[in-house]
Amino acid sequence: MLHNPWRRPRSLAYNTGMFWLPLLLVAWVATGLSCGRLCLAAYRAAPHGVAPGHRRELTLYEAAFLSGGPARVTDLTLVSMARTRRLLLAHTGWATVVDPVGGDDMERSVLGAIGPEGQSPIAPVRRAAAGTDAMRALADRLVTAGLALPDGAWSGVAGAVRQVRTAAAAVVALGSIALLMPTQEPPGEVPVALWFALPLVLNASCLAVARFEIHPYPRWASPAGQLLLSALPTRGGSDLTAVAVRGTRALADPELRAAFAHRDTAHRGH
Repeated sequence: MLHNPWRRPRSLAYNTGMFWLPLLLVAWVATGLSCGRLCLAAYRAAPHGVAPGHRRELTLYEAAFLSGGPARVTDLTLVSMARTRRLLLAHTGWATVVDPVGGDDMERSVLGAIGPEGQSPIAPVRRAAAGTDAMRALADRLVTAGLALPDGAWSGVAGAVRQVRTAAAAVVALGSIALLMPTQEPPGEVPVALWFALPLVLNASCLAVARFEIHPYPRWASPAGQLLLSALPTRGGSDLTAVAVRGTRALADPELRAAFAHRDTAHRGH
């Protein structure tokens, strides 16, 4: 049999057809890192050390924190003080102190956030009250009880979900590039598309499990805290309870709703 000098050896042809392997490696690294981060973030967000069936009554401040964080607690405090005529909330979004004596640590924190002049827009009051000792003590108490997520747990879960989605998109892009390469796998070999389908399936599976197990992705309340919140009556009960759980949109007073709506507009503008 005559030797054809122009015919490339099979090993060389096979090697030139494997240029997609570095792309596959990048796809698997991105998939492994993103899925690993999501699993770790979901584990940290899950309650640990809480006895099954543990039940207790939530205070209004606790319910407000678990529902909407420090901002919701401040809103609840402002509404409560306005209800008892110790604070005036104007439809322009300003809070004016009538009685400078707070009934508890949270009210004293809000009064301190308003300032010595006794008047302030609501937006800076919210921001200042979020960093007070009373707010931190409330958050620590709920985290210790296993009802609230540790600081940064929500951003960890949400960020991990975004990273998995980005990794899935990267796998699709890398697979498309590999398929567009002017090479073809030898007969009997596994198709290139199937190799890239494996990390894509893993990304999709992690997203599906995360959506089933921890969606909507909690920001403040742990699963145990969400269970206690679900038992609170938000309709037909106390007006303050509705504000704590649902926010200021639950207010029946149009003047108060206008004050907080103005606050929201001003806050978005910053």
